[in-house]
Amino acid sequence: MESIRAENIVKNFGTVRALDGISLTIDAGELFFLLGASGCGKTTLLRCIAGLETPSGGSIHFGDRDVTRMPPHKREAAMVFQSYALWPHMTVAQNIAFGLEERKVPKAEIKRRVEEALEMVRLPGYGGRSIDQMSGGQQQRVSLARALVVKPKCLLLDEPLSNLDAQLRVEMRREIRRIVKENGLTGIYVTHDQEEALAMADRMAVLTRGRIGQIGTPDEIYRDPRSAYVANFIGETNIIEGGFLESRAGFAMVETSGGTLTGRITDPEWTPARGEGVRLSIRPEAWRLHKEEGDNPVTGRIAERTYLGQRIQYWIETAVGRQQVVEMNPHIIHEPGEDAIMLHARNDDVVVVRG
Repeated sequence: MESIRAENIVKNFGTVRALDGISLTIDAGELFFLLGASGCGKTTLLRCIAGLETPSGGSIHFGDRDVTRMPPHKREAAMVFQSYALWPHMTVAQNIAFGLEERKVPKAEIKRRVEEALEMVRLPGYGGRSIDQMSGGQQQRVSLARALVVKPKCLLLDEPLSNLDAQLRVEMRREIRRIVKENGLTGIYVTHDQEEALAMADRMAVLTRGRIGQIGTPDEIYRDPRSAYVANFIGETNIIEGGFLESRAGFAMVETSGGTLTGRITDPEWTPARGEGVRLSIRPEAWRLHKEEGDNPVTGRIAERTYLGQRIQYWIETAVGRQQVVEMNPHIIHEPGEDAIMLHARNDDVVVVRG
């Protein structure tokens, strides 16, 4: 395993700037996620790290090596693609062995390493099968085995689970994380699936318009987003607009159309001025439905209700806009059209970000 460092990476495609000065460091052995909306630059950054694209500016280091202009096969990194990129006319073993044959590895060693790779992805004995005999999940495992057989130090994955159904995606999440950790690899994983990132990542970077919006652990990104974009992208949230009033006891007081609400400022480098426009992010599960008083009270009326088994999702019309509320394991089910109901959220669960 080795660390990966990108310094001030710029990538232009004609007049379009896909990457605009991105810098980040991925620790050795870390499973690091790049995520963001389509067109944000995450796949372009991965391809620059893999050597499939050459940056227009900046540098990329694997450990102490500057690999910015090094060809892909010399970087000791292997890439797994969204499409699997398997050859249907070859057997499973032949697909896995291809990279070793290109490297002129002796046949006996190829056979041994192919069998090892099949064990790693829990497909022992499948080497003689044709690709069209394998399910989608099995084909993804073959793609992983082909990447692992060359014994890379870094594993790069470009939306590898997007073609699988929901149940297989959950299973393969665990498998990919297990493979990365058991084999001591540094992994970089591109996805637009927020749940995938929250479930698998050691750390993640949220990209927007070719720049990094925020880097942190899944918990940090979810609990302490530093912008409305990051808050909206990672999980669901309610965004309320307001004006900053003052700081009191470590919390920010914000004037909204529904009264004064109190929350935390998560960006340590930002101090809003009095009257400055700000936004509040409140997660659906942070709102509580009660008729008694609590922090940040907002009165509303239930417009919609959706029963989801272990939780109930409500949409509630309030003076600060329609709010999504999720009640986990509810003892009382509220119905649309009931009398006015009180929402409240703890000050610590309300995040204040730039307007």
